[in-house]
Amino acid sequence: MATQQVSAAPKFSTGDVKLSGFKVQEISAALKPSHAYGRRDFYKIVLVTGDLIIHYGDQTIEINDTFLFFANPNIPHAVVDRSMNRKGYACLFTEAFIAGREHAQILQNSPLFRSGGTPVVRVNSGQAAFLTGLYQKMMAVQRSDYHYKDELLRNCLALILHEALSMQPSQNVLTQKNAAMRITYLFMELLERQFPIESTGDPLRLRTAQDFAEALSVHVNYLNRSVKEATGKPTSVHIAERIAAEAKTLLQHTSWNIADIAYGLGFEYPTYFNNYFKRITGSTPLSFRKRKV
Repeated sequence: MATQQVSAAPKFSTGDVKLSGFKVQEISAALKPSHAYGRRDFYKIVLVTGDLIIHYGDQTIEINDTFLFFANPNIPHAVVDRSMNRKGYACLFTEAFIAGREHAQILQNSPLFRSGGTPVVRVNSGQAAFLTGLYQKMMAVQRSDYHYKDELLRNCLALILHEALSMQPSQNVLTQKNAAMRITYLFMELLERQFPIESTGDPLRLRTAQDFAEALSVHVNYLNRSVKEATGKPTSVHIAERIAAEAKTLLQHTSWNIADIAYGLGFEYPTYFNNYFKRITGSTPLSFRKRKV
């Protein structure tokens, strides 16, 4: 049987999500396929069992198991179902729905939603049973007229995030325990806030460690030292990896010509972008685009 490109989550009414900020639903192979591959207006957390290929930004992940999938609205994604036997649960929610400082920090700091992070976490039978209970609880709460149901739903989402992080802890989780981690968190947040690039008329403005240091009102040496201490990687590497990831996304999933992509990413000349991209990825932008077609 030929594979079909589908969404691992059900075909939600996105209007309902935008209206209430939250939607949860059981999913199955009987749901109609969706061929949309692009950025969304909402976050997505899916608990699913199936044989699937996930295309997420510039990553391709093959899964034949039970797993959690975390989708950031700013990172294009699509899923190929190789078995048509998927089952599970999915929820969509807007950033505005995650009200309150504590919940927002869980979302913003999580490597599960960060570009270049780990959007897929395998779960065993015991973990799947616990998570299934949380999704069923959210479905029941969603149907109820409980006055504080939004807060209860947020708590369920936080439990899912904590459970996933406990299953796959990351050395890059920034807890802001000291000054170095605090400035690193601010740097990472400022870096991510520049994306996605939607128009060449609003190009990337912060592209060097010095740019970020000035925006954060700290000395560039202090920023570099803090980021290296907190993450193990230099500031320049974080910037280069994120620009390269956005460049790959634009090359794969837009019809922009290479010059437009170069200008959108803040390069003065396309040749500068070509040399930069080849140095980071080992491939020219044109050859990368042709290879991914």
